[in-house]
Amino acid sequence: MRGLFGTLAAGALEAKHVGLESSYIEFFEKMLGSKSGTSVTSHSAIRVSTILSGTRVLAEGIAQQPCILYRRKPGGGKEPAIDHPLYRILYRQPNEWMTSFEFREIMMWHAVLARGGFAYINRGVTGNQIRELLPLAAGSCVPVALGNFEVAYDVSDINGLIGRFPAKDIFRLRGPSWDGINAIDIIREAREAIGLSIATEEAHARLHGNGMQTSGILTTDPNLSDDARARIIKQIKDQKSGLTNAFKTLVLDRGAKFEPSGMKGVDAQHLETRRFQIEECCRAIRVFPQMVGHTDKTATFASAEAFFQAHVTHSLMPWGERWEQACARDLFPDEDDLLVELNYRSLMRGSSKDRSEYNAKALGSGGSPAWMTQDEVRAEEGLNPMGGDAAVLPKPTSAPAPTKPAPASED
Repeated sequence: MRGLFGTLAAGALEAKHVGLESSYIEFFEKMLGSKSGTSVTSHSAIRVSTILSGTRVLAEGIAQQPCILYRRKPGGGKEPAIDHPLYRILYRQPNEWMTSFEFREIMMWHAVLARGGFAYINRGVTGNQIRELLPLAAGSCVPVALGNFEVAYDVSDINGLIGRFPAKDIFRLRGPSWDGINAIDIIREAREAIGLSIATEEAHARLHGNGMQTSGILTTDPNLSDDARARIIKQIKDQKSGLTNAFKTLVLDRGAKFEPSGMKGVDAQHLETRRFQIEECCRAIRVFPQMVGHTDKTATFASAEAFFQAHVTHSLMPWGERWEQACARDLFPDEDDLLVELNYRSLMRGSSKDRSEYNAKALGSGGSPAWMTQDEVRAEEGLNPMGGDAAVLPKPTSAPAPTKPAPASED
């Protein structure tokens, strides 16, 4: 296989060299600073445990579902399109070094945190059949609106712009958008919530780093020279700074007196602030707080199951629908008989009792018409089909009517 960037360069519509100095990159990162004084970028946001955990929940939730390419039957229904070249690419291995799980996971990471996941569609020398999907680095692909209502993509590497590629050569997974071309930068729009999370975590870390000791006022009887003042500051730092010196006795000379300042009420609510920021970050990336391990005392085992079902419905399924429609748009736009589906059945399963009652009704128990065969029920439970009568809709069954007791004789 040709090198990744060699393949890209060969398909570019135009190529030019544009370099970004590190100073400019640092400047733009500072421009994304929040009111809390912290710089918020994709890389700094990942260091927030809530963003890290929430993005993992979304990425792994989409990646773990089987991605199946189906072909619609003429008379209705569908069947796996095993004979199609895209079936193996989507279900098992999109390129030589990645699995389908890894590919969809990295595309989701980029889509959530970096304004879209992009992959180069390699069609080989002939340019007809898709051979592999090659993921592009986060931020290296920028959509460009052309004057003829078309979209192209500028792809860059660390050395600058590689070239501009037509839409048919790029697979794109995008989140919410204002204009239909550029995705909303979730990290930028939620930078205040994320920045406050970074600031409170850093403040808490510094509090522990100082041995849980608050600040105070140091007074001395004589006036201090600059050298004496620097020496006392060094003594305090050497004797009390850090966890190893916590709670040790502080010894000073020249009649120095240290009066520690008490912790204010706003400082006492520091932990509550951190808890609230967990919820704020979850709102930004549309993940329920329970999915990142944050719960309150009102949650119960029964409500936890409802939370998990709501997570699938409101957090995963919108991303799954984006994935399925992006495949149809970019990979087989002219083959209307094909469709891609992610299988959520394993996530939507209820308890064993609920599944058994549902399956019994689906097979016609209680006198209602059956809408599933035994083989279809077995497939839902991950079992192999039996064939024969198991592939035929069973006749509805009903419980026998209760027999009335015989009337008592008058003898």
